[in-house]
Amino acid sequence: MTNKMKKVLLGMSGGVDSSAAALVLQRAGYAVAGVTLSLQGEKTRRSDAVQDARRVAEKLGIEHRVLDLTEEFDRHVVAPFAADYLAGRTPNPCVACNRHIKFGAMLRYALAEGFDAVATGHYAVVEQDEAGRYQLYRAQTEKDQSYVLYSLTQQQLAHVLFPLAAYAKDEVRALAGEAGLPVAQKPDSQEICFVEGNDYVAFLKQYVGELPPPGDFVDEAGALLGRHKGLAHYTVGQRKGLGCSFGKPMYVVRLEPDGNRVVLGGEGRQYAPGLVARDVNWIAFDSLAGRELPLRCTAKIRYKAEPAPCRAEPLPAEMGGGIRVLFDTPQRSVTPGQAVVFYDGSRVLGGGVIAAPLA
Repeated sequence: MTNKMKKVLLGMSGGVDSSAAALVLQRAGYAVAGVTLSLQGEKTRRSDAVQDARRVAEKLGIEHRVLDLTEEFDRHVVAPFAADYLAGRTPNPCVACNRHIKFGAMLRYALAEGFDAVATGHYAVVEQDEAGRYQLYRAQTEKDQSYVLYSLTQQQLAHVLFPLAAYAKDEVRALAGEAGLPVAQKPDSQEICFVEGNDYVAFLKQYVGELPPPGDFVDEAGALLGRHKGLAHYTVGQRKGLGCSFGKPMYVVRLEPDGNRVVLGGEGRQYAPGLVARDVNWIAFDSLAGRELPLRCTAKIRYKAEPAPCRAEPLPAEMGGGIRVLFDTPQRSVTPGQAVVFYDGSRVLGGGVIAAPLA
């Protein structure tokens, strides 16, 4: 991290990571201003996040702003999240938020205000290679967050700093504590910011006004097995909390919104040999065109999953486009709506949205 980009707008959530990032940037010689994104209108403006970020900014002697992106957040993150759940998918809203809000709307605001770059407290590494292309790498710590950053473009990466790339979480807390930052021991948030108590069903009922009605559990041949509580209660690979006893372990194989059915399968059906992904973004190169195929790499299908060896190749337009991924070893709970992210060692090649597991 060099300070050739002198003026930086730092996204400050009021947590320890973004607060420590402000300190690291300041000590590296950057002119830092903090901004807290108001994503839920008045509720955000009255929140601890704004107050904590302001207290940290005052401690460090930097400017603090509040940027209202409520409308953009609802349009690009909340509404698609609800629509995906109602369509039987399990989305990752953090990916959409990074793509459209933090490194979309916030970056556009920063550049318009005369800043050279934006920064966040994410744990990841951005480097420019000899050809001038920006590459994204895993942080070499257990807190690596490169998985949720795969959708960033070259234009976005050119104006992004991740000051905490080289730090472990305990080092970040120690850094904040030594500097007397008031959030040094503040717990990390473990929930989706707009879903209180991690209760997706309650959120959907409030946001949409109603939920899909109860329907049928069926096996893969279509035979009736029982009744389910509504599609929003289930996700692919789920075994616990089905609400019925089947005499043996049963797993959600897929959700069928058109028929309001949850398809169940027995032991082994929670694994898939591969997947189809769409809305693919490549970071390491422009496309798979001209590259040796199939592409050998590793892939993560969930934030906390281990990268799994695989091969990937493009699908023709008549098959809907996107890419087909075949794993060396079948993977558990390949879930439509989640991200699949491809790696070559620590380098992020790119990623996409899982459209369907392969049977």
